[in-house]
Amino acid sequence: MKYKLLDAQRQFLEIPHDYSLDVAVYQGGYGSGKTFAGALLGILLAIKFPGIVGLVGAQTYTLVRDTTLKTYFEHLDNIGFKSGEDYKWVSAVQKLQFKNGSEILFRHFDEPNKLKSLNLGFVEIEEMSDIPYDTFKMLLARMRQKVKPSWKNFTYRIFGHTNPEVQKGWLYKTFFEHPAPNYRLICAPTTQNIYLPEGFCDELKKLYDKQYYDIFVMGKSGDYNTNLVVKGFGDDNVREIRYQQNLDVHISCDFNVDPMAWVLAHKTEDKVFYFDEIVMENTTTAKACEEFHTRYPNHTGKIIVNGDASGDNRSCTSEYTNYVIIKKTLEGFGYEVEIRIKPFNPPIKNRVAAFNAKVRNAKGEVGLYVSPKCEKLLYNIYNLRYIEGSSKIDVPTYTQIKQTKELKFLSHPFDAASYLVDFYWPIVL
Repeated sequence: MKYKLLDAQRQFLEIPHDYSLDVAVYQGGYGSGKTFAGALLGILLAIKFPGIVGLVGAQTYTLVRDTTLKTYFEHLDNIGFKSGEDYKWVSAVQKLQFKNGSEILFRHFDEPNKLKSLNLGFVEIEEMSDIPYDTFKMLLARMRQKVKPSWKNFTYRIFGHTNPEVQKGWLYKTFFEHPAPNYRLICAPTTQNIYLPEGFCDELKKLYDKQYYDIFVMGKSGDYNTNLVVKGFGDDNVREIRYQQNLDVHISCDFNVDPMAWVLAHKTEDKVFYFDEIVMENTTTAKACEEFHTRYPNHTGKIIVNGDASGDNRSCTSEYTNYVIIKKTLEGFGYEVEIRIKPFNPPIKNRVAAFNAKVRNAKGEVGLYVSPKCEKLLYNIYNLRYIEGSSKIDVPTYTQIKQTKELKFLSHPFDAASYLVDFYWPIVL
C-alpha cells in the first residue's frame, strides 16, 4: 500500500537539519492526521534502524491503547506485515517486537520515574500538551541508545502530536518563544486533510463557537488571555529596570516556606518598578534576608518592607513574627528598615483589581513595570488563572505540583507583588 502524505505530515517525517537530535511537534485540529503521522514515523524508524528501541506514551495508558496503539496496528496491516511473522505483540510487557530486533514500548507517563532506566533511540508522545515539562526533560535524557554501525544517517528523535494549547504552557515557551534550531513545530489545520468526509469541517463550524473552531479545527494557538488573573499585561509592561543603590527599596513578601517569594521594587508616586525577586525553596525568612544582603550589600537607601499581613503573627516555631525577623536581620547587616503592612489582608479580588488597575488603567496608561529578571513573577502574570466559570483562582494541587515542579511557583510571587500594589494604591470593591 502507498500513502499520499499531506504536506504537514511530510514536513513532520523529514528532518531539515544535521543535528544529532530532532524534536518535532505536529500541532493540529481534530482529524488533521496527527496520530496517523506519529505512528507511521515510529514504524518507519523501527524498520530502517534494526534493533532500535522506541517509546510511545501519553499521560494515561488509556489514550495510548485506544488511540496510538490502534493506529500502529492499522499501519502494520496496511504495510502487509503479518503478526507472528514480521512482528509480534508482547502483551505482558506492552511492546511491539519486530523480526529485525527493533522494539517499541507503549507506556503511560503518569509515573515518569519508572522510565528512567530506559536507553532509547526515539520517543513518540501522544497529546504532548498534556504531559508536564519535567517529563519531557526526563525523556530528553533517555535519548542515549548506543548507535549501531549499520545505522547510517541516524538521528535521535522525539516527536509528538497535540491539539493547540489553550494557555501559555511549556510548549509555547519551548517551540514558539525560544525554539532551539533543532526544535520544530508543524501546524496542520483540519481543513487541509483532503481525506476527510466531504462537509466534515463545515459541520464542525456549525457545531463550535469561533474560538473553539479556531483552536481545535484550524489548529491555531489559543487565546492565552482567557481566564487570566492579570489582564492587559503587554510587552510595554516588561522592561530592563536598573536597581538604584540610593533609592528606597520595597521588599514585598509572601511567607510560604516552599517556595518563599519576595519581590523587590522601586516606586514613585504613581508607578512601581519590580527589578528583582527572591524566590527560594524550603527556606526561612532569615535566609531570604541573607540572600538580599548577598545581592545588594552596598544599598544605602531605606528598605521598606510590605507584604502578607499574616506575617505579623507569631508562629509556633519562633517567638518573633516574620517581620520582626526581617527587621532584626536586615538591621544587623546595617540597613535602615521600615515595616509597612496592613492590619489584615484585603479580599483577594481587591488585590487583583488593584494590580490590574496599575498594569493598565481604563485610559490605557501603564503604571507597573517588571524586569525580565523577575522570571517567576512573569510566569505568574502569564499563567495564573481563574477556575473556568468562577472567580476562584486556580491554585495547583499537591498532585499537580508533584508531576510538574514548576507549578509550585504559581500564586506566591503574584501574591507578594500584589500586596505592595494594594498597600499603596488600594481599590475598594
